[in-house]
This record gives sequence, C-alpha cells and structure tokens, in this order.
Amino acid sequence: ICEVDSSRDTESEESEEENPAEMNMLWIFSRRFQLSVPKLTSRRRVVQELLSDLLQVSHSLFSDSFFPVLEPVIGVGSACEGWSPHKEEDVIYCMFVPLKPPPGHAFHLEPDTMGQTPQTSMRIRVEQVCTCTGKQPDKNMLCFLHHSAEELKRNQVTSLLHTLCTGPYLDGEKIALWFQTFVISAWSVVPQSSHYSMKVLPSCRSCKMRLMKDSGRSLFVEMVFSVQQGDSDIFLSSQPTGAQFPPSTTWLESYAVAEAKFFRQVAMQAPPRSCHLKCLRLCARLLEGSGISVYALKTTVMHLLTLIPLSEWQHKYLLMRVDDIMRYLRCCLEEKRLKHFFFGNEDMPEEISLPPDFQEAQPLNLFQHLVQDPAAQTKALKEFDEL
Repeated sequence: ICEVDSSRDTESEESEEENPAEMNMLWIFSRRFQLSVPKLTSRRRVVQELLSDLLQVSHSLFSDSFFPVLEPVIGVGSACEGWSPHKEEDVIYCMFVPLKPPPGHAFHLEPDTMGQTPQTSMRIRVEQVCTCTGKQPDKNMLCFLHHSAEELKRNQVTSLLHTLCTGPYLDGEKIALWFQTFVISAWSVVPQSSHYSMKVLPSCRSCKMRLMKDSGRSLFVEMVFSVQQGDSDIFLSSQPTGAQFPPSTTWLESYAVAEAKFFRQVAMQAPPRSCHLKCLRLCARLLEGSGISVYALKTTVMHLLTLIPLSEWQHKYLLMRVDDIMRYLRCCLEEKRLKHFFFGNEDMPEEISLPPDFQEAQPLNLFQHLVQDPAAQTKALKEFDEL
C-alpha cells in the first residue's frame, strides 16, 4: 500500500552517527518520551515463574477432577513483547492460559451465529467421549457414556458439563470465578507468597492480580483463558476487547499469541540494539490522544518489519524508521485502508502457524470505519497532521 524508501540508509550511514542534530533529537525524544524500555523482560520472567508454580498447585489439586486442564502460560501483549507504551507502574503482564479438555471430554469449536461482534466469535461445545477403549484406558475411571447415572454419581466426581458450562458450552465467566477462587485459596502454598502479597482484582472473564512487595512496588498480572484453534497460533479468548461484551459462552478469536511469536522471531533475527521496539514505544507516545489505536500502530510496524530488511533497524536508523512508520500510517489514513497482518498476507513469516483459510481470506481492513464515515477520516487526518 505504501512504498518505503530505505536507500537513504546507506547514503547517510557514516555521517548519521556523527550528526550532532540527529544525536540531539534522539536525546530530546529519549527524555521527553521516556524511550528507555522498562525492565519488562526480568519482570515478565518473575510473573511466568510465579504462574508456573501456581499451575503446578492446580494440577495436583485438580488431578482427580474433570475441570479443564491448564496448559503452561503464554505471555502476550506489549509488555511481554518488550515495548509497553505505559509507564512502569501501569504495565499489565497479560498471560494466556490455554485450556485442554479433561479425560472423557472433547472440545468442538462452533461459529457463534448469535454473537453481534465484528471480531470472529465462536462457542466451545463440550462433549463427553467414550473412555472404555483406547491405547491406555484408565481402569479407575468410569465412562460417562457407558456407565449408569447412579454409578457415576456414587463413584465419580462431576463432569465438566455440569460445572463450568452453560448448556453444552464452555462458560468464560464460570471459568474465571472458579480460577479466582482457586488462586485465593492456594496462594499461601506458592513459594512467591513469602515475597509478595496478592490481591485478586474484579474481573468477569479473566483473573487479574496485583502483587505487592514490602517496598510497595506492584506487579499487575492478567490471566486470560484460551482455547487453541487446531495446531495454529490462533486462539479463542475468554476476555472481550474494547467495548465488546458478548454472552459468556462466546469466545473471541485472538491473534495475540501469533503476534508475540512474531516479535520473538524478529528479536532472534534482528541486529544487536535493534530499534524496532523503541520505535513502537515512541510512536505510541506520539499518537496518544490522536484516535489512532495502538493496535493499528503495531500492525503498521509488523508490516514494515517484513518490508524493510532487519539490518536496517539498527539503533542509528531510529529516526528514519519512526519517519517510515508515520508516513505509512498517513498513507493508510489517506487510502482508508490498513490491512490486518494475519489475513491474506503474502509476506507472512513461515514460523507463524495459521489456519489454512487465513491465507486464502480477503485481507481485513482495520480502517473500514473510515470508509463508512468520511467525516471520521477528515478528523483523523487533521489530528495526524497536527502531530
């Protein structure tokens, strides 16, 4: 959609590092916009270790039950990608907790025809399956299909269908309440409880926690429940985004895991002191109050990371790359079109695993609202130009 000219990099490569005006501008940006990335990596590790210990407790506690199996957490969102636009004290570490069906159960994903959301939504139908046969049948487990209701009631704990479902569908609100109750009761046996006090914060469809040290420093964590689509990097999320608040049995398609994986791949291949994360953080601060979403900015940067060679994201090119990002966004606003990164993208890195229909799909337009509302486009361009 927008051509990016990176030829200027080689022309000014030697002079740029010694250009006082460029260095002064970098210093001003660093001071004004707090460009130094917070200690996100070390704190993310603390959060992941804590949640790993918490899930170990859950596995031992629920091993004989038929609650969902909690898989290892996956860090998602800007804090886990390493560039959070927020101040250090406001950073939230978001972790996806993938759910697998317990023994004797299966998950089936169904399109949610009742959902009135622009985002793809599904329901997760829970089905009981036969456990009498198989490679290693559990002799201590009664089969939900082939044992009588009396036997099951007398000798086996309740099926998932009767605990965390509404009708035959997995219920995000019931799962959140179940897990919040578990966290409160299990916190004292987690090793980190000797270093942090913990408070579960109000949330209908996730588990939000505030961890506080004696020094008064806080860590905010949000655990979002998710179900993987096949073997892909696309998940269904229990937590709605923005103003959307669909029924509790509606799960929204999320690309957060694929995005986190993309940034991990870039970090592995980029040169030392790559500036792409600082560009994200700086542009997010520049765009505050402009009406352009952080997600539109992130999508722009992901597109540019596949268009501009990673060798040209060295720190000395920071101002050039910021200029590229802002020009690309300006062009997208003019054309009222910003393509979603994961649909119909021919430049998709092969490491990202997507459902087959994603590659053949028509690219989604993140600026579709500007097509439908010309006045909104005029306002967005005016605000952008004032930046």
